[in-house]
Amino acid sequence: MHSNLLPLIFTIPGTAQTLELAPLLHMAQQAGQAILYIYRAPETMQVTLKEDQSPLTAADAASHASIIQALAAYTPGIPILSEEGSDVAYSVRQHWPLFWCVDPLDGTKEFIKRNGEFTVNIALIQGHTPILGLIYQPVGERLWIGGTGIGSFRWYPESNTAERLQVIKRSSPMVAVGSRTHSAPEETAVQAQYGVTEFMAAGSALKFCLVADGSAQLYYRHGPTMEWDTAAGQAIVTAAGGSLTTPDGQPFLYNKSNLRNGSFICKA
Repeated sequence: MHSNLLPLIFTIPGTAQTLELAPLLHMAQQAGQAILYIYRAPETMQVTLKEDQSPLTAADAASHASIIQALAAYTPGIPILSEEGSDVAYSVRQHWPLFWCVDPLDGTKEFIKRNGEFTVNIALIQGHTPILGLIYQPVGERLWIGGTGIGSFRWYPESNTAERLQVIKRSSPMVAVGSRTHSAPEETAVQAQYGVTEFMAAGSALKFCLVADGSAQLYYRHGPTMEWDTAAGQAIVTAAGGSLTTPDGQPFLYNKSNLRNGSFICKA
């Protein structure tokens, strides 16, 4: 039984500006429906390659269009940076005090493999820090949300109830979570340094959710990611009592001149 009520209002830190959270949940669900429409008709699925050779499907574009339209109506004064619309010059975005950072379909490879482990990621960045994050898994209708001052929750849409999330700091068993499709020897080495005894594999931003809900204690990523891959997850993990930093413990920052991330370590 999940008796917690999801917070209705989010206050942007240091301001009097508030956001109602219900429309944000709804827009993630709407984007998920756009994705599932294509997912359930695999014969129509066409895959193209972007410049970096990462895959792109019609579902990416459909989710992007749905979210951009909804966010523009939800917060007309807050700019949007989306993976499928990321060509905003740094000379413009460096002056943004707030912006939405969106991955309309995280885990396109999982989508193509049809294993269900893909997500919609929406984060609000203040300065260089994620302050609100939402991760929605359309298959199974699983949704996580967390932010500064409200904590982190898993929301159950069928009952409109929520479960408050809290990381579990422990060393035995020490569970690491990692990618299904990306791995590096350096990641295994770091897991050994932390005395990891169990390993879980998960796709997309679901790895952050497993740290936030206490299922795992460590997620180290050696290879590059992009800001929209990590922003929502960082907000959720941080609000659940965990951390996401560079490997040497420095703050993991956003709205950089280059949107590519370096390695990071996410811990309970």
